Amino acid sequence: MIKATERPASAPTDLTLAEAAETLGVHYMTAYKYVRTGRLAATKVGGGWRISKDALDEFRSSPSPRASGERVDWSARLGDRLTAGDEAGAWNVIEASMASGLTPISVYLDVLAPSLAAIGAGWAVGEVSIAEEHRATAVTNRLIGRLGPQFNRPGQTRGTIVIGAVAGDQHAVPIAMAADLLRGRGFTVIDLGADSPIESFIDAATSADRLVAVGISSSTAGVDDNVIATADALRDQIGCPIVIGGHGIEADARRAHADAITTSANDMLEAFDRIARDAAEN
Repeated sequence: MIKATERPASAPTDLTLAEAAETLGVHYMTAYKYVRTGRLAATKVGGGWRISKDALDEFRSSPSPRASGERVDWSARLGDRLTAGDEAGAWNVIEASMASGLTPISVYLDVLAPSLAAIGAGWAVGEVSIAEEHRATAVTNRLIGRLGPQFNRPGQTRGTIVIGAVAGDQHAVPIAMAADLLRGRGFTVIDLGADSPIESFIDAATSADRLVAVGISSSTAGVDDNVIATADALRDQIGCPIVIGGHGIEADARRAHADAITTSANDMLEAFDRIARDAAEN
C-alpha cells in the first residue's frame, strides 16, 4: 500500500498539496483525501504535505478502482491508518467506504473486523509492534464511538440482550462492535465490556427489561473455565438463553450449556434473531 510518510526535507521538484490538486484537476480537499486514505503517496514536511512528481505520475497512471471495476481494499487501507494511530485518516477511509455504498454494518463486518484481525495476526508473528497494536485499538475505540449512533433504531425494541467478555478477557472492542450490530437489529443492549465477572452478568440479566438472552464472549485463549462457569451460573440463577462466541473459544468451552456457540459475527446475529423469534412465537 502507498503510504503517507514524514521526513525533514523535500526535493526542490516536489509539489505542494495545492499544486498537486491543481495538476490533477481536483479540489484541494479531494487531493487531501487521496493522501489520507493512502491512494496518493505523500511526505509530511513541517505543517504541510509534499508530493513527488514520480508519486503524482504513478497516481495518474493507476486506474481508478471505481472506473476499472476493481474492488477497493478498504480493510487494508484502514489497517494502515489504524497502526499509524491516524484517527483522521482512518475516519476518512470509513467515510470513503460508505460513500462507495457500504452500510455501517458492512463497514464493521467487511472493513473494520478484517483490519483488526490482520493487525492481531501481524502482532502474533511479530510483524506488528505492541505500540502499533495499542495505537490501532485506541483509534478503533474512537471510530466505534463515531459510528455507533448510526446503528440506533427508533421505536420499541425487540427486548434486551446482555453481552460481555468473561473474566480474564481484556478485549472490549469485539463486545462494542457486537453491541452496535445487535442494536442495528432492533435490540436494547447492555454492554458489560471486557473482563466481566460472573456477578456482573447476573446483575445485568436480573435487572434487564424484557431479557432476550445473554451473550458470553471470549477473544482470549485459556479462559474456557470462566466461560463454562459464567454459562452455568446464568443457567442456574437466571434460566435465560445463552449465546457463546469469540475466536478465543476452545474445545473445553464447547461443553458449556449454551443455546448457541457461534464462530462469526453473522452467526452471532442469526443466533440472537432465532432466540428472539422463538420467544415471540411462544
